[in-house]
Amino acid sequence: MKRFFVLLVAAMSAAACGQDQLPAELDNSYAPVNISSKVDAVQPSTGLVLWSDNARERNAAYGSSISLEYAYCLPCKVVTGKKDGKILYDWSSFESWLNDVASRNHQAVVRFRYEYPGERSVDGISGSTAVPAYIKALPDYRETFYENEDGPTWYADWTNGELQWFTKQFYSDFNGVYKNDARIAFVEVGFGHWSEYHIFGTPLKPGVNFPSAAYQKEFLSHLGDVLEIPWLISIDAAESSPVVGDSSLMGLTFGLFDDSFMHREHEGDYNEQCWDAIGKGIRWKTGACGGEISYYTSSDQKNFLNPEGMYGVTWEQASAKYHISFMIANDAPRGQYGTAARFKEASMACGYRFALTGLYANGSKTAAYITNTGIAPVYRDAWLAVDGLRGKTSLKGLLPGDTCLVYIDKVTDGSDVTIESDYILPTQKIQFDADLKARR
Repeated sequence: MKRFFVLLVAAMSAAACGQDQLPAELDNSYAPVNISSKVDAVQPSTGLVLWSDNARERNAAYGSSISLEYAYCLPCKVVTGKKDGKILYDWSSFESWLNDVASRNHQAVVRFRYEYPGERSVDGISGSTAVPAYIKALPDYRETFYENEDGPTWYADWTNGELQWFTKQFYSDFNGVYKNDARIAFVEVGFGHWSEYHIFGTPLKPGVNFPSAAYQKEFLSHLGDVLEIPWLISIDAAESSPVVGDSSLMGLTFGLFDDSFMHREHEGDYNEQCWDAIGKGIRWKTGACGGEISYYTSSDQKNFLNPEGMYGVTWEQASAKYHISFMIANDAPRGQYGTAARFKEASMACGYRFALTGLYANGSKTAAYITNTGIAPVYRDAWLAVDGLRGKTSLKGLLPGDTCLVYIDKVTDGSDVTIESDYILPTQKIQFDADLKARR
């Protein structure tokens, strides 16, 4: 942190005096370079999120106001069986969805789930689980049923060894196929209703209708070993998992999602307490934070973009407090405040934002100071580049307010500086602010 502070002071000094003075780290062979640039769009992997069906319908108006789309994904739709100890897959339906999302210049937020109260999308039966058919056919697999207040619900059988093995292996296989796929920005992971780490309204029976604490530790530790896509778990895991009391689990770099963000009693009550317990105020530094605006009332999603705020807090204040990178707001366009322009403004208040605060070159190299002026880091590698040649330092994990010095083995005149990442779509662009003039 001391190094970043020194670099930040040097970069701010350079910017403040129009690059008249060289920072102490650079020798006299370097000269300042003019550059002008502006962040004027929603940055990749950040911002407000629409479900894909809504994003498709509203693309003409909202397409450039978002960079992410969301959908529930069902293991039973991509798993066709098991042979010789290996799971058999048909990813075609999943691929079709990812391609559809990417066709609108957006990335996907993925959440696989087993339980969804009252939902009929698995087989037409209300509340069917999305457990693969080959597991449901096993003689020792027995699901339980409950008339939950959110809708009739079948629950996966967590006494079953095959389900336990499959759930871990599924994420290993998923990562093997999609770890470098730029169409996917984040993966949300969990158990219970909607994979949100709870089964409110149904008696909880660990090891029967919900994973045991021992299996949850085994599963989360496994994800920490194998899942390379940034992954998040629900803040409800603070209450219904062994994470908070286990230092090894707390040390994993998962992020957090909150599916009732900004509801009336969010602050000072259960939600904030969960954020504090499992986040400790620092988890956002290594794991992305997101979720969904509250549905506690039918008006929450429609009103949260009110510039005057909702329940005493504005969107900008709430997102900054929790260092939000993305947030599902599917119903917001139906409210008076959810215009495309306001969506874009709110989306640009999320996540990272880069500013080039110093640019210098000598006969063979470029030296650049880049600062994160956003509210969260970027969670996958991104690189400052000159004419396609990347620098030696990744911008991944650069914290808000911090600055890093990047050396690139190529000389720039200011016209060919970009930020590149293998984890954004070819049609997307990471922008940066810059207004540097050489006056030496």
